[in-house]
Amino acid sequence: QVQLVESGGGSVQAGGSLRLSCAASGYIYATYCMGWFRQGPGKEREVVAVIDKDGSASSADSVKGRFTISRDNGKNTLYLQMDSLKPEDTAMYYCAAGGGCFPWDFEYWGQGTQVTVSS
Repeated sequence: QVQLVESGGGSVQAGGSLRLSCAASGYIYATYCMGWFRQGPGKEREVVAVIDKDGSASSADSVKGRFTISRDNGKNTLYLQMDSLKPEDTAMYYCAAGGGCFPWDFEYWGQGTQVTVSS
């Protein structure tokens, strides 16, 4: 059974940093595309960043230059380094895994970790 467990969320002031982690188990982690998604208050869920099994990554325009996605296949862990945080980054952040990197490919989801950025 696939399990994804996020951690590292919290409250921070604008301009601050947080590092999210996602521990994966129950499948061959290295063979899946991994991604971070978020859903803010009153908003639809959106992709933040994805990273394929070969390490190639892409991110949303809204976070480019501020957020960095990475993965450690030896530790079955996905990371999201978030710098220069803005109030509009406030959201529940979800880790996901899938056979491909398109949004509809993600089939396994974590429970989420809350990020709150105050001005």
